Amino acid sequence: VQLQASGGGLVQAGGSLRLSCAASGRIFSIGDMGWYRQAPGKQRELVASITRGGRSNYADSVKGRFTISRDNAKNTVLLQMNSLRPEDAAVYYCKIRHQRLGDYVARDYWGKGTLVTVSS
Repeated sequence: VQLQASGGGLVQAGGSLRLSCAASGRIFSIGDMGWYRQAPGKQRELVASITRGGRSNYADSVKGRFTISRDNAKNTVLLQMNSLRPEDAAVYYCKIRHQRLGDYVARDYWGKGTLVTVSS
């Protein structure tokens, strides 16, 4: 299973970006999908996650500004980021929990990350 993230870039404070992450390969069952971010010198942190049924969870710092969504038919997860702030600048990583056919447990798969830069 491979994850391809896209949509990062440079934006002014107050602007918007939409991140997309598509899973491909031998996909059997995807559970939770999510976005994490890591700024220089900081630990990777959860930004938002979404269950297969569509229940979402957000970090307090992005509530009301970011929206996570998913398309189960296309094995994609999106992150709409509005009202961006300089402190949102980071490398954003997508993660999925995937269970392979025949396996009893699921495991996490990570994308390579996409850089978001926010200028003040």
